[in-house]
Amino acid sequence: MTNVLTIGSRRGKRDARKGTARRGARSVRPAWEEPPTPVGQAAKGLTLGGMLAVILVPLWIIVVTSFSTPGAVNRAGGLVIWPDGLTTETYRQMLSDSTVRTSLLVSLGITVVGTAISMAVSILCAYGLSRPRSLGHRFVLMLLIITMFVSGGLIPSFLVVTELGGYGQWWALILPSAVSVFNILVLRAFYQETSAELIDAARMDGAGDWRILWSVVLPTSRAVTAVTALFYAVGYWNSFFNVMLYMPTDSQKWPLQYVLLTYVNRGNGLPGSVNSGFGSTHAQTAPLSLQMAVVVLTLVPLVIVYPFVQKHLRAGVLTGAIKG
Repeated sequence: MTNVLTIGSRRGKRDARKGTARRGARSVRPAWEEPPTPVGQAAKGLTLGGMLAVILVPLWIIVVTSFSTPGAVNRAGGLVIWPDGLTTETYRQMLSDSTVRTSLLVSLGITVVGTAISMAVSILCAYGLSRPRSLGHRFVLMLLIITMFVSGGLIPSFLVVTELGGYGQWWALILPSAVSVFNILVLRAFYQETSAELIDAARMDGAGDWRILWSVVLPTSRAVTAVTALFYAVGYWNSFFNVMLYMPTDSQKWPLQYVLLTYVNRGNGLPGSVNSGFGSTHAQTAPLSLQMAVVVLTLVPLVIVYPFVQKHLRAGVLTGAIKG
């Protein structure tokens, strides 16, 4: 019995030493990776802090200025860095303006409808191009790639949309930019990586292409679908150039971004605004505060949506970049 215990003890010590050696081997850095130094760690911290400040400080100034009173804006000489005399009167005046409320609804409608149309067309096109036996997929793929480098130009596009009756119509803000070839290529690359075994098993069960796309391909590509939808939504939400082309006069059909462009860049007041102007002692809101409030209003939807898509962003953006 004593010999058995002794042998067991020796084996236990030997196994413990091997385990320690393995853990030590795993913790050893590769030969090409130098250990971090205090200077390097400090430099990384300062770099990250500087980048964070570059992003957050302008947002802080915009938000604080939007809540500032005319007196605070006058004392600061423009943009307000530190809160001084905060008020919500700016947002009350902005949201009470019928043009702003209408433009917000127009922007939301264009973003939702446009994103749905763009995603439907892009997913169907990408899935068709990802199937090696689909009819004419190489020819269609080459045509799409050519459009990334060669286009008809602005004037032909304007003439086509106008001749089709799009001038002054909301669909002219969606359909001319409904499809992005880059997004189609990203989706196609991801669909090509879908497990062939899953697709073959679905076909053996009697599933057609529509069922395979809906039940096999889309559930396994949620990351790239979410990121592509985010790209389309941000593009529609920030779009204003098509409004300048096809809807420059009817302010009741303007999206929020064009109202922002008209008010901030061109210095025009909001239709219906009774603000007496910057520096007036009787003005309830400063024009600069109102400008910053419109900017904040355009950022709020993106800030709300982004956290729900952020977890898919890295996987979706890197899709197709790493092979093997």
